[in-house]
Formats: sequence, structure tokens, C-alpha cells
Amino acid sequence: MQIFEPQHNISALKAHLREHPGLAVVCYCAAWCDTCTEYRPAFDDLAARMPEHTFIWVDIEENPELLGDDDVENFPTLLLQDQRGSLFFGTLLPHISHLERLIASMDDDAPLVEQSPGALLDLLEDA
Repeated sequence: MQIFEPQHNISALKAHLREHPGLAVVCYCAAWCDTCTEYRPAFDDLAARMPEHTFIWVDIEENPELLGDDDVENFPTLLLQDQRGSLFFGTLLPHISHLERLIASMDDDAPLVEQSPGALLDLLEDA
């Protein structure tokens, strides 16, 4: 499965999100962050194993507008959204198993969270 990186393919990402209303898994990181560099291969592997979801890697320095009014204080910071809204926004330990379990726990009854950057498609439209 393709990992979308907004700084390289924002139009393809917008089109994909419009056509695939499932779960969007966004990892907010930075190119200078060693933790992010180490986390990326596992994130890519998880995307390959879960093609039903849209995986997005956001460099917060390249696309700060995709954070809305929120800030990233620790890496990796993850956002999970479905067509209803944000289901999770926060920092996870950099072990892919934590993200994998979080994704597996998401279903139609998962509660929405108030604190999040906002609707990803709206943020992409403004980018």
C-alpha cells in the first residue's frame, strides 16, 4: 500500500481520501527526528499489511497547516480519523504494535475525540 506524503502528492491524497472513506492513519513526524527515522520502516510495513486503511506521513515542518491549531510535542504523534471525525490524536510509544492494536480497536462505535487538528480533507483543501 502506498504511503501518502502530502508534500509530494497532495492531489493524489485528496482524491484517494474522497474515494476511500475508511480509516486514515496519519503519522506526524519531522525529518530531523531520529525516532521518526527509526519508526518509518515499521509504519510502511504496517501500511502494506493493512491496505484497507489510508496511511499518511506528514512532516510537520513541510506541512504545518495539516496540524490545524495543534502542536506536536513528542514523536510519533498519530491521528486516526474516519468519515465521522477524529478517533485518536496523540503520542504513542514508537513501537508499531501499539499503533496496530489501536487501529484494530477502532470500529463504528469508537468515540470521537474533541482535541484534534480537524478534518483532514478540510486541512488538505486549505494547504
